[in-house]
Amino acid sequence: MVSKIITLVGESPNSWEEATTNIIREAQNSLRGITRIRVTEFDVKMKDDGHVDTFRVKAEVSFKVESR
Repeated sequence: MVSKIITLVGESPNSWEEATTNIIREAQNSLRGITRIRVTEFDVKMKDDGHVDTFRVKAEVSFKVESR
């Protein structure tokens, strides 16, 4: 088996958990054979007033490469 790894970034105005869920949902809608999703980074975008604007999660998504 051969796997490919891509990096996706999910965003949410509410939480890192929701941002992660957004990654999982989008990956499941557009990829087949997902074997692993590994969160590699958390960060936030800030507003000018110092409050959190957006929670962001970066994740590596591994999936099987399909043979012909």
